[in-house]
Amino acid sequence: MSEAQSIPGWRHVYSGKVRDLYASEDPGDDRILVVASDRVSAFDFVLSPGIPEKGALLTTLSRWWFDQLDEIPNHLADGEIPAVVADRAMLAQSLQMLPIECVVRGYLTGTGWAEYVAEGTVCGIPLPVGLENGDRLPEPLFTPAYKAPMGEHDENITFERAEELVGPEMAARLRDTSLAIYTQAAAIAEEHGLILADTKFEFGTDADGTLRLADEVLTSDSSRYWDADAWNTGTTPAERMASFDKQIVRDWLASNWDKQGEPPALPDEIVERTAGRYRELIERLTA
Repeated sequence: MSEAQSIPGWRHVYSGKVRDLYASEDPGDDRILVVASDRVSAFDFVLSPGIPEKGALLTTLSRWWFDQLDEIPNHLADGEIPAVVADRAMLAQSLQMLPIECVVRGYLTGTGWAEYVAEGTVCGIPLPVGLENGDRLPEPLFTPAYKAPMGEHDENITFERAEELVGPEMAARLRDTSLAIYTQAAAIAEEHGLILADTKFEFGTDADGTLRLADEVLTSDSSRYWDADAWNTGTTPAERMASFDKQIVRDWLASNWDKQGEPPALPDEIVERTAGRYRELIERLTA
């Protein structure tokens, strides 16, 4: 993982696969600077090279969605963002983050499809027989995951386990809020000829106990978007579900790496195609 950059007035405190967090050097300022990098990860590895302008594109998309969802309390804080990261950073309130990743699935795909083929369920939730890869689910599903400590895999959990982790009342609030946001966002995406197949949210509580939407929101790193026309007219799963994210990277790695040792460097063509899909999504949504 590349070293986090130095930002005057801010102290680096944490790096994830994509984002770097900074705390203010002013002891009276408890805001956090959330900086999205150009790093790209797949199969739990940070890959090389990064995707040009990815951090700025993800931040632009998060900011746009926070504006669309302005009735949902979020983590954004007022203040000037340092010029050196102005295009890729958000100022955020310091929150007590909840250990639940709030996944909402509106369509059958990915690991959900694999489980459905084997068990007839998604995250243990029974589904009707006869569904195909990429089909719309009868209703969106809330399928939480436990946010494992850094270096470990996130773990799909039952709603009952979520209740144990955060309490029944908070688990219900996370479920209901996540489903409401997904429904609203899916409708907005549909207006732009896009399908929001699934997404994941993270939440935290502030000093007053208010539940706030945090981290990134509805970006191409946290969500699957498909072209609605292609989904309706495509004759193969690949045609129906060509996504606006790093699936190009995953597919190339799956064909060119046995998952032993360090992954190979990404070819320029794969990097350029991936960057193009990220840009296209923003252009489609914000036009």
